[in-house]
Amino acid sequence: MFKILLICAVIGLAAAVESEANAETLERKDDVRPDGFNTLLKTSNGIEQAQSGDEHGNSQGDFSWVSPEGVHVLVKYVADENGYQPQSDLLPTPPPIPVEIQRALEWIAAHPSKLEK
Repeated sequence: MFKILLICAVIGLAAAVESEANAETLERKDDVRPDGFNTLLKTSNGIEQAQSGDEHGNSQGDFSWVSPEGVHVLVKYVADENGYQPQSDLLPTPPPIPVEIQRALEWIAAHPSKLEK
């Protein structure tokens, strides 16, 4: 029974890889101008990407796809003088600062070292 399940899993994976390899471009637009650019890409396997930028090197856009688990992943971003700044519900976020650490940081800020000028 295990061998049959393993063979079915391998066949299913091979079919999924084959469909990804044969994805077709449904829509593509590229508009490059002296003052910036706009791009758009949509494929038959659900991948989408849109981006725009200016003559200063700043850009913004989004990209999305459907994960193997069936979850729609969307990432929006801005890239400018402050770096690459992605936003997504699926990106990890840092845990909150513990209350004790926050109090210690506030105390340190309120009582600077005598060596600091």
